[in-house]
Amino acid sequence: MAVEKDVRKITTPDGSIIRYSLDNKMHYWSGPAYIPQGNMKLAEYWIYGIQFSKEEWKVALNDHNGLPWYKGMKTEEVRL
Repeated sequence: MAVEKDVRKITTPDGSIIRYSLDNKMHYWSGPAYIPQGNMKLAEYWIYGIQFSKEEWKVALNDHNGLPWYKGMKTEEVRL
């Protein structure tokens, strides 16, 4: 698993792990961004502040875009 330079990791006293980007949004490409009390069954997946289910996160990981369809649209692709 590659280490992301733009992501900070915080471990709280109760054992929760939180990963966030430099612009203070929960974010982690390589796995769950929030693991409450170290329980992987309750893990939450976040990319640039947008929460995804595990299945949606896997699709975004393969897509390498991670943005919703309305934020990643190019002007050439817009049909009016």
